[in-house]
Amino acid sequence: MIEAWSVILALVVSLATYYYLKKKQSYFDVRGIPHYKGLPVLGTMWKAVFQRVTFAESILELYNVRKDAKYVGFYDFLTPAIAIRDIELVKNITVKYFDHFQDHESIQSEATEPLFSKNLFALRGERWKEVRTLLSPAFTSSKMKAMYKLMHECAERYGDFLATIPEGERCLELKDVFTRYTNDVIATCAFGVNVDSMADRDNKFYLNGREATSFGRLKSLKFFIVLNMPYLAHLLGIKLISPVIDEFFKDIVASTIKARDENGIVRPDMLQLMMDTRGKLGPGKELTIEDMTAQAFIFFFGGFESTSTLMCFAAYEVGVNPEIQTRLQEEIDEVLENSNGKVSYEAINDMKYLDAVVNEALRIHPVVVAVDRTCTKPFELPPALPGGKPYHMKKGEYLWIPIYGIQYDPQHFEEPHKFNPDRFFDDPKRIMNSGTFLSFGMGPRMCIGNRFALMEAKVLLFNVFARCNLKPNSKTTIPMELSKKGFQMTAKDGFWFDVEPRKTVCPVLVNSVYNGTST
Repeated sequence: MIEAWSVILALVVSLATYYYLKKKQSYFDVRGIPHYKGLPVLGTMWKAVFQRVTFAESILELYNVRKDAKYVGFYDFLTPAIAIRDIELVKNITVKYFDHFQDHESIQSEATEPLFSKNLFALRGERWKEVRTLLSPAFTSSKMKAMYKLMHECAERYGDFLATIPEGERCLELKDVFTRYTNDVIATCAFGVNVDSMADRDNKFYLNGREATSFGRLKSLKFFIVLNMPYLAHLLGIKLISPVIDEFFKDIVASTIKARDENGIVRPDMLQLMMDTRGKLGPGKELTIEDMTAQAFIFFFGGFESTSTLMCFAAYEVGVNPEIQTRLQEEIDEVLENSNGKVSYEAINDMKYLDAVVNEALRIHPVVVAVDRTCTKPFELPPALPGGKPYHMKKGEYLWIPIYGIQYDPQHFEEPHKFNPDRFFDDPKRIMNSGTFLSFGMGPRMCIGNRFALMEAKVLLFNVFARCNLKPNSKTTIPMELSKKGFQMTAKDGFWFDVEPRKTVCPVLVNSVYNGTST
């Protein structure tokens, strides 16, 4: 009798689960919205989660489900969501009607993931506005100009290192070198800590940063669980950042603040900006050490991984295209000669071809392939297809902006798979303002550190190509093949090149490269 009831109960549960999943999977059919079904429970992105394809390929596949649609539906595990294809609609959502979509879907567990839940990207509502307003002055032209000197000194050191590598050791994987550079720049510009990761390869700042920002298969799965099933993550004790790393960054911030207070040290960096707000924000709004650590950490997280990846892709494209490398070096040499080797912040900013190379690298290899928005106030989307019905988004529903799909759409960029810096050479603002270039996002929630990231990348690329040539070797993957491990954009087998000193170095650099003196 008990066995019979067990069978009946199992059958009832199975049928209930079946009809629940069927109802979930029919969400867009009922509403007449073209969509990508994917698999039950696992949703549309299942192939990327299990590393059958790259996350970028999944986004492109989703984007091309219906090329005549303003938007398409998909399933983020069991949750229905919308992917926006229409550029005017993207502009409306990110700018014109921003108050309807001002938040990201983000990790909200302050108890278990304070570094991820309290940072600017994850903050919501009024708290996000307060902190964004507070941090924005850290990236003004005057602050950038002050930080440029720190960046340039670091980039010179790395350029000289690459130019003086012994002949038998010149086959290098660039990601390792460039990540060490971003580590050193962020350490000094955000935390006020001087680090030389080439001389001290196992320094704690670099090792902890490497562990915190590495997202392999297991960590990527953990991320999806923490983001989409926080209760399960809490139940299973799943954390993205280990307590050791959490405490390391918290101790760095606390000890730096203490040292500055005791010694009257003032620096032009983000941490100083947050320190200066103490006692001024009012009850409940003051930044705690944990709040400051979270802001400094997300700045570090973005700079350490994302900016180094941008540099790698830009260097890769320059390295596999000799004519582009020659043209870039000609511009670099001209700037060096005109400045007698003392390259200013303004000179780097005025380099049209370097700017075009970096922008095209961002277009063809956007480090973030999609960004989300949560509906904070009900909003009516126009019909997805002509003759269809509008879709009424409710508070709490969310959508994605498929950056990778938009930037690979031939309607927006001719021959989108071709690396062509000239797209951005004559009139870059035309593309920047068109809504089709979204590598840093758009509107009030676009990346707050975009100017810092661009400057950091340009300064390093300038110093590397002023002193070195990159030449493909047997380890260089041509054409580029992206890694399927994790959701971060990177090369499958790394960024390998022979790094050779230039035979004709601009005269003002000769002393720097061959005598070890700074320019």
